[in-house]
Amino acid sequence: MSGDTQANPGSRFWESGDPESIRATIVATLDTFDHHTAELNGARAAAVVLAVTSRDGEYGIWLTRRPSRMREHPGQFALPGGRIDEGEDYATAALRELHEELGVDVDRADVLGRLDDYVTRSGYVITPIVCWAGPDRETNPNPGEVARLFFIPMNDLQVTPRFIAIPESERPVIQMPLVGSLIHAPTGAVMHQFAEVVLSGRSTRVADFEQPVFAWR
Repeated sequence: MSGDTQANPGSRFWESGDPESIRATIVATLDTFDHHTAELNGARAAAVVLAVTSRDGEYGIWLTRRPSRMREHPGQFALPGGRIDEGEDYATAALRELHEELGVDVDRADVLGRLDDYVTRSGYVITPIVCWAGPDRETNPNPGEVARLFFIPMNDLQVTPRFIAIPESERPVIQMPLVGSLIHAPTGAVMHQFAEVVLSGRSTRVADFEQPVFAWR
C-alpha cells in the first residue's frame, strides 16, 4: 500500500546536492510521513538506524553483515541496531548501537525521523530511525559485531525489489538485490520503505512483507 508524500528530488540531488538541502529534504519528507507503531505483545523492543552520510560527495547509508559466529542471525545483513535496554527509548538505543558497531557518534538532535515498526518472526519489534551522520564520516567497525561494512548510495537503494512466494506463509518474501546479494526482511523491508518514503516520496507500507524461513529464529 502506498501514497504520495513529497516529490522525488531526482537522482542527481543525492550525488551533488549540498548537505543542508539534503538534510532538510529528508526532514520535510519524514515530517509528513505518518509512521505506524506496533504493540510488543510479549516481543522484545529493538531499534535500527539508517544513518545518512556521504562518500566522495554521494549520499547514502551504511549496511553491515553480521559475523558468522554470532548467536543470533549469524552472517545476515543488518542495519546498525539492537535491543532497547531498560531506560532507553528507540532513538537512544539506535544511536548507542551505531557507536558500538561502527564507532560513529551522532547527537540526539541529528535524529531526523522514523519509519514503521516491523515485527519479526524471531520475536522483536524493530523501530527504524533515520539520523544525520554528516558528510564523509570515518568508521571504526567493531569486528565482534560487523564482519563487513557496506556503503549503499541513495540511487542504488531505489532498486526494484523482488517478491517470492514460499509454502510456509501467505505473505510475499521481499528481496532487495544489492551488494551482489539479496537483502531480505526485516533489513530489506526497512531499506525498501526508506527508499520509497524518503527518496521517492511514496508512503509505502512494508509490515506485510515476509522474512525468509532461515530468519524466523
